[in-house]
Amino acid sequence: MPRRPDAIDLEISRITSDEACRVVDESVYLIGRPPLNDFRHFMTVVAANGHLADELPLIEEWRAAAAHVAELQRQEAGIADNPRIEPVPKHLEALRERVLADPIFRQAFKVVPADIGFVELDKLVVWQKTVNRGHLDLLKQRLGPTPTDEEIFETCLPFEHPRPPVKWMQVHNDTFVLVSPSNDLRFLDSVYLEPSQVVGRSPLGAEVAIIGLVVGFGSNFLNAVHAENRLILINGTHRAYSLRSMGFTHAPCIIQRVSTRDELQAAATSEVRRNPDSYLRQARPSMFKDYFDPRLSKIVPVPRRLRQVTIKFDVDASDLPAM
Repeated sequence: MPRRPDAIDLEISRITSDEACRVVDESVYLIGRPPLNDFRHFMTVVAANGHLADELPLIEEWRAAAAHVAELQRQEAGIADNPRIEPVPKHLEALRERVLADPIFRQAFKVVPADIGFVELDKLVVWQKTVNRGHLDLLKQRLGPTPTDEEIFETCLPFEHPRPPVKWMQVHNDTFVLVSPSNDLRFLDSVYLEPSQVVGRSPLGAEVAIIGLVVGFGSNFLNAVHAENRLILINGTHRAYSLRSMGFTHAPCIIQRVSTRDELQAAATSEVRRNPDSYLRQARPSMFKDYFDPRLSKIVPVPRRLRQVTIKFDVDASDLPAM
């Protein structure tokens, strides 16, 4: 079949439904803090063979974790406060400058002041309840047993901006579907373009404007928000988890310095925006080190999923009275 001249190169082969059922990854799930019904849903619906799970021991496991969380509220009150941020070492300064000059960095982190520093991973406040351990093996293969400081820096703050594989299909005249194994695939922007800005097309008429709907991936920088004397990890949890599993306690991180709750609304994830007090006011919030505490985390087999983004547009033309 001839290839459409305006088609995007397809970088992944088709995955059949049978293959999708066989691909299972281990995920770390934080227990004790999510509401009991959220935990039950994850274990019985999201987890592999969850419909066969015996809920009674799961509920007891959740209760034990919740009791431990309550104990930590007393024993470790204030542990997340005033995290130390180390400056970038001189031998990595050139890499820091390269990231700060990157156009994607400048666009993605333009709302509040942002810089780069080294943070202690275990002291980060976290909002993400699950971590896919499959990323650990991939990172180990890429970095090897003794990665350099430069390799770790570029892993956390990649200015090459790798693009995971994507498939796309036009399913209706007004609908496009894009699929990727990366859960970072997202709608990015809508743009107005002059016809001269788009090349390689055969116009169907005298074009006056092209409206673009942009789909892609985020900046992919490991970054955190510094708010009310705490550091909340916003993006890069899987890489941070992998590095911590390999023995690294600190990592380079973009730090957005937020001075008000209004600025937090512009810089944080939707979960943090909805429940800021859970991360900024609790005496002992969810923290990165909890992923490695068997009393607060559970390793769960989860069928691998693909991220699908559907873009649908609408056109309406009408005649109005001349004014």
